[in-house]
Amino acid sequence: MPCRGSYQRLSFAEREEIALLRAEKVGVNEIARRLDRAPSTISRELRRMGTTSTFVKGKEYVYPARYRASTAQRRAEAAAHRATATKLAACPRLHEVVQQWLTSNYSPEQISHRLRVEFPDDPEMRVSDETIYKALYVQGRGELRRELTRHLRTGRTMRKPHRTTERRRFIHEMVNISERPKQVEDRAIPGDWEGDLILGSTESGSAIGTLVERATGFVMLLHLPGDHSADNVAAAMIAKITALPEQLRRSVTWDQGAEMAHHQSITDATGMDIYFCDPHSPWQRGTNENTNGLLRQYFPKGTDLSKWGPGYLDLVAAELNGRPRKRLDWRTPAEALEHLLSDLAA
Repeated sequence: MPCRGSYQRLSFAEREEIALLRAEKVGVNEIARRLDRAPSTISRELRRMGTTSTFVKGKEYVYPARYRASTAQRRAEAAAHRATATKLAACPRLHEVVQQWLTSNYSPEQISHRLRVEFPDDPEMRVSDETIYKALYVQGRGELRRELTRHLRTGRTMRKPHRTTERRRFIHEMVNISERPKQVEDRAIPGDWEGDLILGSTESGSAIGTLVERATGFVMLLHLPGDHSADNVAAAMIAKITALPEQLRRSVTWDQGAEMAHHQSITDATGMDIYFCDPHSPWQRGTNENTNGLLRQYFPKGTDLSKWGPGYLDLVAAELNGRPRKRLDWRTPAEALEHLLSDLAA
């Protein structure tokens, strides 16, 4: 259904013409004809902008006033400014889509740009991220439910979590990131991954493995029941990676953690080269670091991560892979990966 209030607003030049014609006692229908506007538009303009009021003994009296273009323009601009957060209330279809994507943990910026991708020929399905934020935090009738704010990424610190000394042990026969092929930096060909662990509470000793494809941001999560020992991590990586097409098995870049002590076994089983970052250099796995920050929305720090089974991890990964990304021109990682694979197959 079309959104209310989608008509083009009167310009200042049109308001000047209305003022001149009104001063000459020209009727509403004739003004509308000369401006090529609907009579209801002119009538509404005069009714809204051509009145004034005064208070006598606490009672308001409204009476006709001379129509002035400058006054009408100023009042119209003020009213438009007050109404910036009401488009969602005026357009039920837009409201429904925005609410659905917020529930799927899209950010307001992602929603704003994704609307242009999903509805390229429908100008009514447009809303800025600022309007979405206003609808969430300055709630009015017909706006978004306040409880949807829990789906926003708020309160995150940019500080990298401390690593334990155990994760910085020397890895036998490791290959440093300096020896990684230069074409990996270009992100033009899919199949180069970055990996790490997100750690649970100290008491539980739990963790989840993360693998992120560099070209597209496509995510896979590793279920690590019991602990994140080298044996468990190797088994989980081999199971995930061998399920991938060969085109996606080029390389993995990981931190110098003890959980990768069996990296040679992973390479033998998958055919993927494994490279290790320099100590204290998270920017060398920037895609993975950013993704781990996103995952903390689902797996908060200091919690027991062992309670989440492989099915839920796959569900979270699918949700992240279905979110539009700015660096992908607002395509989703899943769409971008499918596009790259199609190009390789052509």
